[in-house]
Amino acid sequence: MTDQMRHFDPADAPAGIQHLLNGIVAPRPIAWVSTWGPDGTANVAPHSYTTVFNVSPPVIGFVSSGRKDTLNNVEATGAFGCAFTNGALADAMNLTSADFPPHVSEFDWAGLTVLPGEVANAPLVADAPASFECRVIDIHPVPGTASVLVLGEVVRVHTAERIWDGDRIDMTAYDPIGRTTGSGYTRIGEQFHMKRPTWQELQEAGAQPARRADRPAGERS
Repeated sequence: MTDQMRHFDPADAPAGIQHLLNGIVAPRPIAWVSTWGPDGTANVAPHSYTTVFNVSPPVIGFVSSGRKDTLNNVEATGAFGCAFTNGALADAMNLTSADFPPHVSEFDWAGLTVLPGEVANAPLVADAPASFECRVIDIHPVPGTASVLVLGEVVRVHTAERIWDGDRIDMTAYDPIGRTTGSGYTRIGEQFHMKRPTWQELQEAGAQPARRADRPAGERS
């Protein structure tokens, strides 16, 4: 038995497609992107449309929804810092989302410490438990929109000792926060682990398809 579903075009989404997208694609990590302004001002702002794009070399990216200080600065410097916030820094992160003028440093207003990058030409949020130094490898306008995708290669990683558990990040100690919809945020709660199966393991276990082969994939129960 499948759930009763709603079906509609994006233009007809209840409360607007933005709220629907943000509510469904959630939680989303928040890239706290830091850059040098043209006058040397250290800027930092959160971007919740972000993810990992590649592992070798490591590439992360974020979307600028329109032309903002961060986009102007990465175009000029070719670099950015990217921190990922946790519960303790939620208020500071939220404060830096305000529309500060380019010459005003969000670091100062939020009481954050600037750490100059070791490799990339970008300031870092020294207070964050984890951050990357990134060199811009592509700035790609999303066709037909005001949004711009910025991709950066991670050239240096900085992490607090306290968030490690052996050779892995301890998610409880890290306590990352994510974005949902509207003014909603979330923290990691209960976690569970699942080992990815291989085809050979499924065959050896005698596993069978959950759907009968004699029933079309699109057929409803």
